[in-house]
Amino acid sequence: MTRQIRVAVLGGGSWGTTVAALAATNTPTVLWARDSDVAREIHEQHTNTRYLEDRVLPSTLQATSDMAEAVSTADVVVMGVPSYGIRAALEDVGPHIRPWVPVLSLAKGLEQGTRLRPTEVISELLPGHPVGLMAGPNLAREVLDGMAAAAVVAMADDRIASSLQVLFASRRFRVYRNDDLLGSELGGVLKNVIAIAAGMAEGLGVGDNTRAMVLTRGLAEMTRLGEAMGGQARTFAGLTGLGDLMATCMSPQSRNRRVGEELARDKTLEQVIEEMKQVAEGVRTARTVMELAREHDVVLPICAEVDAVVNEGRHPRDAYRGLQRAVAKSEHHGVA
Repeated sequence: MTRQIRVAVLGGGSWGTTVAALAATNTPTVLWARDSDVAREIHEQHTNTRYLEDRVLPSTLQATSDMAEAVSTADVVVMGVPSYGIRAALEDVGPHIRPWVPVLSLAKGLEQGTRLRPTEVISELLPGHPVGLMAGPNLAREVLDGMAAAAVVAMADDRIASSLQVLFASRRFRVYRNDDLLGSELGGVLKNVIAIAAGMAEGLGVGDNTRAMVLTRGLAEMTRLGEAMGGQARTFAGLTGLGDLMATCMSPQSRNRRVGEELARDKTLEQVIEEMKQVAEGVRTARTVMELAREHDVVLPICAEVDAVVNEGRHPRDAYRGLQRAVAKSEHHGVA
C-alpha cells in the first residue's frame, strides 16, 4: 500500500488553521502553533476561537506546540506564519525537516530590511527544498463555512505542484497551478497595499465610482511593478492578482481594508493595530513596495499615497486629494 502524504502546517492563525483543516480532510495533517493554549484547543476541542470563533475543525486535524513533533515526519511543510516571523520560524524548522521535503508559503508580505519575498527566505534558509506558494482570493472564515473558493499552487516544478494540488482541494475549494512563482507571490504582496487604499475610500464615503477606479488602477500598478520585477502580466489577471485584490478590497473581513477604513475615521495607526490584534501585512509592506518601485523606475501613485498615510502620518482625506492631482495618461501607460 502507498503511504499517505503527511502535511505539517506551521502557524495557528486564521488562514494557517484553515489550510490545515483543508489538508486534514484529505491526508494526515498536524498544525503547529507557537501558543500552546491554541494548539491544545485545536487538538482537543477542534476549534480555534481566538481567530475563527466557534467554527468546528476536522476531528482528524492534530495540533502541537512542539516544532520537532510537527515537522520531523512531514512530507510537505506549509509556512503559515506572517512574513515578519518567517525567518525565525524557519530557523526552528531547519534542524527537524527531512531532505527534499517541499515547502509551501502562505505569507503575503516582504521581509523588512532584505526586501525578500517569503519564498526567497525559505530558499535561503532551507536550500535544496522545492519551494512554492499557495495563494488566492481566500477569506478563511468563508472557506471554513463551505463557500466555494479557489487558490493557486505556484512553483517552478509542475510535477511537484500537481502532487500538492490534491492535498488541499475539496469539492468546494478548487486548486489550480501556476509556474510564475514570482508574479503570483508579488500579487499577494501588492494587493495588501491597494486594499488599504480601498479601505480609506470606504471610510471616507467617496462612492462606488471612486472605489472601482482605485481597484482598477491599483491592479495596473501591481501589474507594472510585477512585470518590471520579472513576473508575467497574465498572472496579475488571475486568482493571485485580480482575484485576491477583489476579495481583499471588497470584504469587511479584510484586515488591510479595515486599516484604511479606521484611519479614514480619524483613528491613529497605533489604535487600529491594537484593536485588530492581527497582522495587516500592507502596513509593513508599503514602504518596501515604494523602495522597489524606485529601484525599478516604476510610478505607483496609489501605493505612494498609502505609504504616506501609514508611514508619514498623512490623513486619508489628503491622500485622496493627492490622487486627484495625478495626471491621466494612456490607460495602458507602463504596461507591456
